Amino acid sequence: MTSEQISRFRALIGERLAELTAAEASKRDEAQPVELDQTRVGRLSRQDALQSQALSIASLERNRAEIIRLRSALARIDEGDYGRCEECDKGIPVARLEIDPAADYCVDCAQRLEQG
Repeated sequence: MTSEQISRFRALIGERLAELTAAEASKRDEAQPVELDQTRVGRLSRQDALQSQALSIASLERNRAEIIRLRSALARIDEGDYGRCEECDKGIPVARLEIDPAADYCVDCAQRLEQG
């Protein structure tokens, strides 16, 4: 992989990290405990608020997992291992990295790991 490609992927990963970090701040507010004051909120409104809270928590967890993956990809760039499959050490196709810059497995190994 060329140094230009590495720089481009570093920038893509940085942009995605910034997006996820900004989204995390808003999701954190939405994931706060729901007030169960029955005099102020009706039963259906509480259920809606609880459902919204659960969705926000799930979204926050997904964002955090993606942030971990992206930081790991940046570490691989710094170590000079970016674009190599963690399983078989073959090169990960650039087209795959374009779709998922945090990919750490080639297509064959990713499929094999998902099945097994």
